[in-house]
Amino acid sequence: MRRLTVVQLLPALHSGGVERSTLEIAAALVAAGHRAIVVSAGGRLLQPLLGSGAEHLTLDIGRKSLLTLRHVASLRRLFSETGADIVHARSRLPAWLGWYALRGMPAAQRPHWLTTMHGLNSAGRYSGIMASGERVICVSQTVRDYLLQHYPQTDPTKLRVIPRGVDVDQFPRVERSDRRPRLALAARYPQLGGELPLLLLPGRGTRLKGHAYALQLLAALQSAGRPALLWMPGVREPGREAYVRELEQLAQSLGIAGQLVLSEPTTRIAEAYAASDLVLQLSDKPEAFGRTVLEALSVGRPVAGWNHGGVGELLGQLQPSGAVAYADMAQLTQCVLALLGNPPLLPRRIPYTLQAMQRATLDVYAELAG
Repeated sequence: MRRLTVVQLLPALHSGGVERSTLEIAAALVAAGHRAIVVSAGGRLLQPLLGSGAEHLTLDIGRKSLLTLRHVASLRRLFSETGADIVHARSRLPAWLGWYALRGMPAAQRPHWLTTMHGLNSAGRYSGIMASGERVICVSQTVRDYLLQHYPQTDPTKLRVIPRGVDVDQFPRVERSDRRPRLALAARYPQLGGELPLLLLPGRGTRLKGHAYALQLLAALQSAGRPALLWMPGVREPGREAYVRELEQLAQSLGIAGQLVLSEPTTRIAEAYAASDLVLQLSDKPEAFGRTVLEALSVGRPVAGWNHGGVGELLGQLQPSGAVAYADMAQLTQCVLALLGNPPLLPRRIPYTLQAMQRATLDVYAELAG
């Protein structure tokens, strides 16, 4: 394939699945000999991006302000001067700016237009821009179904389902019998040591992540004579103090405060999975994709989660025993008791890998570029 120039558009490079996918595809493009350009407001992931050999143009294309429209001309100039072959939009406002920039170019010089639907955004004209690509990448079958339900005029032949992938080198399998990760965790949090099973619910400090369900589960396990410990990394963040106090008060009222650790985000999430006996995914809002499920299974730890969205989709394919009807606490309790009492056989090979995602995305670029 000839050398391509691909421009990816997103609001910023702070953290999150969209940002991570952008870096992963930029790195794959560079490794394959192509030119990768990212346009965003920048952020803490900028240096890793540049370190991969990609280029970056700093434009605040995610700010919801009329002043942001001035960036349309800058984008049009960038597309023209770099001879961009493909413009790949990953978020709604950047997509609108990119789309208007392309409309102002002569058809013969216009790059191909690609979008990725990373989330289950509220349906409407504003979100509809994400269905406008010549090809539209959906990060799960859940997203594809959602898109066709809310934008039925979309041509299904232009949709490509490319699940996000886990880097199995970063999430290597650790046998359950290996106690070293748990001992290392106990050195940091002594209350998480001992022989009681450890449940893990990673996620930022927001009500949508379902922390209250996990606390109720811990209390139910206690009542069933199967006490456990619970670690929720990511809850303690600046600005989340009131929410943390609310969770602490709930834990106190349930009588499980001594079995709980609420901590700041961990940079060693693979080790966190390895230290645990069971991983929870209890988000109230259906997720577009369940990356936590893949990461936990890659390390070799079972997952219990609500059977909706991308989480339910992945559990149904890879570990059906962990799928629980949404908000059914009785079923969740029985599911967790069963998984702890008789750990299931987990897939030795995860089909959704980072490398598979990168290859499939580059194949879409090649398809567009002819």
